[in-house]
Amino acid sequence: MWCSRHLARYVVQQTFGKIFNEGTKFQRDGSQFDRLFSDGDRYEIGALSVLVLHTPGHTPACTTHLIGDAAFVGDTIFMPDAGSARADFPGGDAATLYASIQRVLSLPGETRLFMCHDYAPGGRELQFMSTVAEQRAANIHAGDGIDEETFTRLREERDRSLAMPRLIIPSLQVNMKAGELPAEDANGTRYLRVPLDVL
Repeated sequence: MWCSRHLARYVVQQTFGKIFNEGTKFQRDGSQFDRLFSDGDRYEIGALSVLVLHTPGHTPACTTHLIGDAAFVGDTIFMPDAGSARADFPGGDAATLYASIQRVLSLPGETRLFMCHDYAPGGRELQFMSTVAEQRAANIHAGDGIDEETFTRLREERDRSLAMPRLIIPSLQVNMKAGELPAEDANGTRYLRVPLDVL
């Protein structure tokens, strides 16, 4: 059985390697990255100890990094009035995302959650932090009282209405290679591919 880091790197790199027709030179084993994390791993940033929580659903590789009473949640959850991240990217899954959100919301209520994105619904000021207690009380997609079936239906309906992000094509090609730009072509120019009718 694959552990989370092996499954995530295999699924993500295998999926997008095919979409962008990367061929056999593109290694799909995660070797481009300095370190791969599994659920429950710990690492240090100076004197700070960090716990890794595998929180897939938006993508299979998403993680939350917990430092004391602060959790950096990536795209797992948004501010309460924005709900949650989409789950329709390749390898994403709404039911899996719900389970990951519930895992985050099982942390102590005072845990601070730092968001990766804020879309400022209704034109409010940008925000970057909430707490587990605030999310449980008010998250429009996954707060207390919203079950997996309801979340999955809401998330899938919402995802069907969303366009692909503007920069998804270039971002994926660079992200899947740990920030490495494409190799130069024979004329000395680097190119990004634009697959048609795939994403």
